[in-house]
Amino acid sequence: MARFTVAPVCPECLAGIEPLGAAGICARCGLPFETLEPLHGVSLCGLCRRGATDFDWARGYGAYQGDLRRLIHLLKYDGMEPLARPLASRLAALLAQAGPVEALLPVPLDRSRRRHRGFNQAELLARHLSRAAGVRLETRVLVRARRTEPQAGLTHHQRRDNVRGAFRVRRPELVAGRNIALVDDVITTGATAAACARALKQAGAARVVVLALARARLGPGVLAPPRQEAA
Repeated sequence: MARFTVAPVCPECLAGIEPLGAAGICARCGLPFETLEPLHGVSLCGLCRRGATDFDWARGYGAYQGDLRRLIHLLKYDGMEPLARPLASRLAALLAQAGPVEALLPVPLDRSRRRHRGFNQAELLARHLSRAAGVRLETRVLVRARRTEPQAGLTHHQRRDNVRGAFRVRRPELVAGRNIALVDDVITTGATAAACARALKQAGAARVVVLALARARLGPGVLAPPRQEAA
């Protein structure tokens, strides 16, 4: 017998999303990695060993592939907003692992992209997570200070340069001394999340964690250093 859900996908597709295991990922940013080098007894990826992340902890629920990748694309690019609720339920598991959290903040979307898309997928996810977990949602505290180019196709160094200074905190008193959770759909290199965390820390946030639906595996080109110009 066929079963129907509010979300425009079958229950089997939603049930087929597999979480990342606790083993074989960076202890700070959650990056799936073949070989992790321990630093002070903790397994960290190369980016976290070099201090390239400004957040304290980050996790993606699953790998950015297969059914999860397709579902995120349906939400993000095909406008299937009802998907946000069942997908946000996966973030509740990460919230339980993140330690004390006093407020949820969605990663802001560029104004022109939000106008074109009609919504910010991170805000939809954060809103449903807030209702389910009973954690306060703040949607107007962290904002874009300037436009940025799309991050797709850029190396980690280019991504960091692209989003440097791109975010600001409107009301520092709402984050000062608090434990904040950033919510997003996908973590790739973590450059955007790090830029957001940097702005929040500068505004006085005590701790910043990042919760995302998916964690992308990084190809060798993403981590490549910027190309040197010929003399």
